[in-house]
Amino acid sequence: MQGRLKSDGLRLQKSLQWYIKMKSKFSTNWKASKHPRKQRKYRANAPLHLRKKFVNVNLSKELRKKQNKRSIQIKKGDKVKIMRGGFKGKVGKILEVNIKKSKVIVEGIQVKKQDGSKVNIKLQPSNLQIIELSERLKKTESEQRPEGHKKVSIRSPKTSNETKPAEIKDSLKKIKTKKAEPNAEVKK
Repeated sequence: MQGRLKSDGLRLQKSLQWYIKMKSKFSTNWKASKHPRKQRKYRANAPLHLRKKFVNVNLSKELRKKQNKRSIQIKKGDKVKIMRGGFKGKVGKILEVNIKKSKVIVEGIQVKKQDGSKVNIKLQPSNLQIIELSERLKKTESEQRPEGHKKVSIRSPKTSNETKPAEIKDSLKKIKTKKAEPNAEVKK
């Protein structure tokens, strides 16, 4: 009887240790796992800056050649084709991208409710394909900065052509002699 209780205690202890390990929300050290539960946990608790990657959608063959990428993050205004599900083959523009839920709403993809009203369907990005991209302008540094704001360099300014190495050496010698003179007076 006692042996049985000991094993039950060990089982309980191990399950509590497992619970404490799994309790933490998100591990930045997590690399990969074969276990589906750990993969689900990673996706469910991932912070928003990583969830952005979950809304990547594959590109059509023409866009793949043009962009030199297989998939790209979806953006409001992109034209997509639905590849899976009941709306397979339909085309529409993206109305909304919900990064938190990893869902996308496409224009014209609606379901009729029992009371007669229509509701947009939230689709998974993996079931879509981008046919046409909306404007994706990368701003240059000058456009990103507000007006009147100048770029400030943190590095020390480079020596210009006007200052010669000989002049720099002379100024360094003067500084060294000034530092050496007060020490000489203190010794006397």
